[in-house]
Amino acid sequence: MASTQTKRIVIEPVTRVEGHGKVSILMDENNRVEQARLHIVEFRGFERFIQGRPFWELPVLVQRLCGICPVSHHLCAAKAIDGIVGAENLTPTAEKMRRLMHYGQMFQSHALHFFHLASPDLLFGFDAPVEKRNVIGVIAEHPDLAVQGVMMRKFGQEIIRATAGKKVHGTGAIPGGINKNLSIEERDALLADMDQMLEWSLESVKIAKSYTLENLNSVAEFGSFESNHLSIVREDGAMDLYDGKLRAVDAIGATIIDQVDPLDYLDVIAEEVRPWSYMKFPYLTSIGSEDGWYRVGPLARVNTCDFIDTPQAEVARQEFMGLTDGKPSNVTMAYHWTRMIELLHAAEKIQELLHDSALQGEDLVVPAGDRRGEYVAMIEAPRGTLTHHYQVDENDQVTMANLIVSTTCNNEAMNRAVRKIADDHLSGAPEITEGLLNNIEVGIRAYDPCLSCATHALGQMPLEVTLFDAVGEVVDQRVRSSR
Repeated sequence: MASTQTKRIVIEPVTRVEGHGKVSILMDENNRVEQARLHIVEFRGFERFIQGRPFWELPVLVQRLCGICPVSHHLCAAKAIDGIVGAENLTPTAEKMRRLMHYGQMFQSHALHFFHLASPDLLFGFDAPVEKRNVIGVIAEHPDLAVQGVMMRKFGQEIIRATAGKKVHGTGAIPGGINKNLSIEERDALLADMDQMLEWSLESVKIAKSYTLENLNSVAEFGSFESNHLSIVREDGAMDLYDGKLRAVDAIGATIIDQVDPLDYLDVIAEEVRPWSYMKFPYLTSIGSEDGWYRVGPLARVNTCDFIDTPQAEVARQEFMGLTDGKPSNVTMAYHWTRMIELLHAAEKIQELLHDSALQGEDLVVPAGDRRGEYVAMIEAPRGTLTHHYQVDENDQVTMANLIVSTTCNNEAMNRAVRKIADDHLSGAPEITEGLLNNIEVGIRAYDPCLSCATHALGQMPLEVTLFDAVGEVVDQRVRSSR
């Protein structure tokens, strides 16, 4: 319970969060942090209003959750509906077209986050002047990097267009398969840029690696803490971003669960609700809600997999894991390095698939098999493990939906990052500075949280922070305009 003699700092809204969120920090009369929370104050209700809809609409409908990572919801819903209609064993053409779509999404999303959102902090410093610490500043001082980021994202979006029909909210995946293959013309247009994308991907890994190693003393403790890590992995333990079974390890690498089928996720994962957020808090049931929370996303995926099945990304993974002698890394800022390892992995997978003649196949859909009334699918979205769970009645209508999105899994971790950064950087501070506020946002931004389409909006969102003294009088106030 917070003391009655408290100061309250509110960051509302948090910039670059897809949806509406705020941070509240309570400080005692000695300027020490008593409580720090990330509140998600937006309620969207997708799980409710898709009830009653025909199940075949879901792959197109649920991707409206997001304009930045719609492919992840599109494919995860499609995989679930494959199971509903008994058509989960896709043709090689359908399987590989979906994978190509997914790697294109991973590539463009990781490039967007690293170059447009994270790079200003990494290049100029967390406390750099706000008029410099933005994508315009990157364009001015590092024009080659700015162009690289734009062109990499464009390449990923072209892959999505070629596989899903359009760059945003496509229709490529349908129950039991896909509705188009990849033409020779589309393939050749993408291959023309492939060598450049691979070269830039390698450079991106070097940038993230160099930043981490050169600033290791400061970033190692920045918003960091020990945690469990969870992802899906292939049967042989390889990283697989499209399909696999659940594995979770603890902070030192001991296995908690392994090869759990998505259909059995309720046996190992539960969710709890807290009164100050509309976002739920998942945890591993074998450990309990207090200590069973976990991280997902690039850091967790690199920590949980045994290897990456593309050569250059595997070399990069081994270099990363070498810092911790093969044990999981619990450094929050290491999300950036691992995100670029995945970007390189996606580029290698894209190249491999583009040279696969199965993408020009004509066998696109498998016939329906035994009908099921319930199914669960999982996929690794750019931000982490995504779960779609549906129940359908005899009239083909959805009767229940449970969606555990990646950022929901990272909810507790983001709150802990906020608290640690507040403890380390705000406690004892005589005034609020823009740089201090940005420290908190940098910690949240490392997770690339995704709630609605606002996260990746370029420019600035309005921000107002007020510091009250112990009796409620305004001590300091800073306002950041949206223009």
